[in-house]
Amino acid sequence: MRLLASLIAFCLLALPLQAEELVLGLSQEEVRITTRFDGSDILIYGAIKRDLSAVDPEEEPLHVIITVAGPSGPTTVWRKERVAGIWMNTDSVEIDRAPSFYAVATTGPLPDILSETEDLRHKISIPRAIRSVGAPQGIEDAGSFTDALIRIRERNGSYLINENSAELRESTLFDTRITLPANLTEGEYTTRIFVTREGAVLTHEEAPILVRKVGLERWLFTLSRQQPLLYGLLSLALAVAAGWGASTFFQLIRR
Repeated sequence: MRLLASLIAFCLLALPLQAEELVLGLSQEEVRITTRFDGSDILIYGAIKRDLSAVDPEEEPLHVIITVAGPSGPTTVWRKERVAGIWMNTDSVEIDRAPSFYAVATTGPLPDILSETEDLRHKISIPRAIRSVGAPQGIEDAGSFTDALIRIRERNGSYLINENSAELRESTLFDTRITLPANLTEGEYTTRIFVTREGAVLTHEEAPILVRKVGLERWLFTLSRQQPLLYGLLSLALAVAAGWGASTFFQLIRR
């Protein structure tokens, strides 16, 4: 931690003077998904450079909001209802764009440190990061489908809201950890840092994290996309071999 503080201090000295300016760092800029991948922790750290001569001692304290967003895409949310004693999919709403992963870490309660106007402008909170323009006719509670998507992804660890999990020391150094689950979608993840005061965003910075499959995972993924027939035959052959091997093994045990 002492080495980290020294590096940040060096970066601060190299920057030109402004009211607030960000220095952002990541513990890793690339996450490799292998057959043994079970998730990863990303340390996000940095510093806020401030012109002390322009600081009012009576001004409200600074706060930091950190977001990590995975690749976005459309998704369909279904509503299940009991029909003739059987649970069936009935109504559905297509969400125009929803991040596959989204995490928010803050130095305080989000409603207290970010105004609705700034949230709408920068799309910081989880509901604002999801874009749902319209719904089919006859569905009056379209918002409940977005809420359901958020609940589902919160349960499986894809959406995280960690208020008060980021630490800001002396209004300068900050850090937090974001846990990436095992079911990551491959692609570029965007890390954003926002510095706020009295709900207003003063400055922000962003950096990418590349998530990609490597080794056997990459080979199987590429095979399934480029040669689906061969991938299906290979999967079938492996299933048959596994079944035959298990049957032979139990027959040997019985003897």
